[in-house]
Amino acid sequence: MQLLDVHFRVPLFATQLAQKWYYRIDFWNNRMHPGNVATGARSLKNQPPSMTATKDVLMTFRNGLASLLRPEDSVLVLIDHQPFQLANLHSHDPQAVVNNTTALAKAAKAYGVPTILTSVIAERGGLLFPQITDVFPDQEVIDRTLINTWQDPKVVDVVKATGRKQLVIAGLYTEICVAMPVIQALGEGWDVTVITDACGAVSTEAHQVAIQRMIAAGANMMTWLALVSEWQRDHARTEHTAEFIDILKHHAAGSGIAFLWEQQLLNTPVPGNAG
Repeated sequence: MQLLDVHFRVPLFATQLAQKWYYRIDFWNNRMHPGNVATGARSLKNQPPSMTATKDVLMTFRNGLASLLRPEDSVLVLIDHQPFQLANLHSHDPQAVVNNTTALAKAAKAYGVPTILTSVIAERGGLLFPQITDVFPDQEVIDRTLINTWQDPKVVDVVKATGRKQLVIAGLYTEICVAMPVIQALGEGWDVTVITDACGAVSTEAHQVAIQRMIAAGANMMTWLALVSEWQRDHARTEHTAEFIDILKHHAAGSGIAFLWEQQLLNTPVPGNAG
């Protein structure tokens, strides 16, 4: 006889999340085992709303080869990298954010990833950092009044027109202009990745709490160098090697200079024109 069937809602902050699981704890002979999605969904379907709110165990795991980012499936949105945002940026060194965002923009261009540039009230807050717009000199920057980028149809329509579902986002501030669109897009079924070191917040706490909040909502977290490496994926793919090394050399000093030194010691030429 089954004595008790309880479902708990458990947020995960340390796991990269992609598939949804329901866990059921059956107190029968003091045994606990995972229930399958169908069983969990069926038992919850017949529960009143007040019961499902406390008995729902929702866990989403991001794993498997298909969860890795691919340049042909990615679309990048850069949000509000503007001068006025730097005035109260305290989670990161401002120069680091400018450097990392520029590297991210260059990588997206090198790997053919469509990139949407957007600002908020640029007339008062300033134009996007020139290091970013110089990468896309002929591209229009979408200026908004909405704080939540994902509520602006001008931005969303351009993203949707790419036909891609791996949405990569970076912006200022993490806890406001990044968290809002990320959480909304996740709710609409997008696969969302946040590039944390191309973001920044008014405090370290604000940045960290925002990251926890977005992970709990199902977002994936990466740094710009991890993203570029994932887009490259295979050292045998040489079509973007020159750009990859050039980005490393200029924006990941430790890794880039070490690579050039390795080439020197091995007396091997740097691929392409990246020397």
